[in-house]
Amino acid sequence: MAPGLVCAVGVLSPIAPAAGKAAAPSTPEAGRSTSAGLEFLDPLRGASGKLKAAFRTPGEPLIQQPPPGLVARYEPDRGTVAVVSPEFQAPQRPGVYRIAVEAEAARRDIEDLRVITLVPFAAKKEGQIGSYRLGQWPYERGGAPSAYAIPAGFVEVAPENRDLPVSQHFRLGDFLTKDQPAVWPKYVLLDATLVDKLELIIAELEREGYPVEHLAIMSGFRTPHYNQAGGATSGRGKLSRHMYGDATDVFVDNDRNGWTDDVNRDGRVDIRDAEVVARAAERVEARHPAVVGGIGIYRATGAHGPFTHVDTRGRRARWRGTGSG
Repeated sequence: MAPGLVCAVGVLSPIAPAAGKAAAPSTPEAGRSTSAGLEFLDPLRGASGKLKAAFRTPGEPLIQQPPPGLVARYEPDRGTVAVVSPEFQAPQRPGVYRIAVEAEAARRDIEDLRVITLVPFAAKKEGQIGSYRLGQWPYERGGAPSAYAIPAGFVEVAPENRDLPVSQHFRLGDFLTKDQPAVWPKYVLLDATLVDKLELIIAELEREGYPVEHLAIMSGFRTPHYNQAGGATSGRGKLSRHMYGDATDVFVDNDRNGWTDDVNRDGRVDIRDAEVVARAAERVEARHPAVVGGIGIYRATGAHGPFTHVDTRGRRARWRGTGSG
């Protein structure tokens, strides 16, 4: 880092965020920092180089290996976190924060990257935060295997920030549970590694000659309250990865008509189109082990077209099914 360089994080709005693993630390493919002194931001952009948001609990370091000699200092009067020397810390209160870099008298806002601090899990009382119903997570009273640990916290989503970009192709609102339409704010879990994997899949599809203008998210985060309403429906079991913010059901929908496109251009919309996305996900996992997880292929029903389930559970899982992933 250039001598005298300072990083500051400025408050955009008093809105909070979601838990998740750190984005996959693989060789970047796009969106890298090109200015001297900004390379320390690259891990926040993920392996795809296309992430636009990093999720942190209050006070959690922004990056795990900061440049030597730097630490964070919270400046409540300015509403910033100025990084002056050994950890980049997220603000102590939930919110959406902008990153800026200062060198001497010059200040440069990093417009395509935000730090979102989470509403702690402990804010949930009797299954709710405010009027928003979340329900109870499996193992919430203890004894959770590591894969089903209690989430660290939630992203608070209001009408004003639901369109906040979390990556080149996705926004916060894309991952919301599809219930309680009149209740705001809502709360969502969102794993940055999952968003990174989706961006890598889009890049892989395009590399293979399948243009992707819109990868639709049919289902992202599901609260336990919503998940239980599905009963024993396939994919909505009591340990669904959707409840942990690291799973999505997706399909290519370039014309944005709410139905799967003819991705392989064979003149039909069927499960083979979902298989194209699944094969791209397989190739992504082969190159980026940090995003390994589940890949499920689903046929169309009367309610939806064929789709592909993608998650980042940390171990390989493969299946075919019907209904919701």
